[in-house]
Amino acid sequence: MITVHHLANSRSQRVLWLLEELDIPYEIKRYERDPETMLAPEALRRVHPLGKSPVITDDADGAAALTTIAESGAIIDYLLERYGNGRLIPPPGTPERRRYTYWLHYAEGSAMPPLVMKLVFDRIESSPMPFFAKPIARGIVDAVKKSFLLPEIGRHLDFVEGELRQSRWFAGEDFSAADVQMSFPLEAAAWRGTLGDMRPRIVDFLARIHARPAYRRALERGGAYDLVG
Repeated sequence: MITVHHLANSRSQRVLWLLEELDIPYEIKRYERDPETMLAPEALRRVHPLGKSPVITDDADGAAALTTIAESGAIIDYLLERYGNGRLIPPPGTPERRRYTYWLHYAEGSAMPPLVMKLVFDRIESSPMPFFAKPIARGIVDAVKKSFLLPEIGRHLDFVEGELRQSRWFAGEDFSAADVQMSFPLEAAAWRGTLGDMRPRIVDFLARIHARPAYRRALERGGAYDLVG
């Protein structure tokens, strides 16, 4: 049995979605964020030393020790290799497979870092501080966001919008696990108000994934997911 160590409002929601798409039985162990810091609880460190989500454990090998897999891309690779039976991944050596591999890595390697940085700077801007420090801190935050973060996020979203003109899904005309991987950065962009009004293909992509029965089942099992809003 696979156990998903599920942190509320996190990347682990897309792992639940993938498991539903593959119709793989799984259990959920829930973790809540610290209400003040919004960080994962210390209990996750007992599952994986970094104490972050997503992480899964699997006892399919029948060994004394569970197989523990962290990182979204690694989890997707593991689930498709062990349980996928060729589903949700294009055949090797095809252009679709190359696109699949690219988007699987792009989601966390390129798309998420500026979004995470914006979240950090937004929290700095709104965090309590001495009154005399507020103008300085807010001035720095505003300058970084306007000169770097927002233009960088915009470039990535324009790139993604253009790529979705080429095919219905990220790897081609068929839905794949690359679309599962790309869901989180695009949902995060929409949730944090950086998606804008001129990217209809991204908006359409989000509407299509949110309408998938497996996505909706994952929401029912995973609980509240504010990134969907």
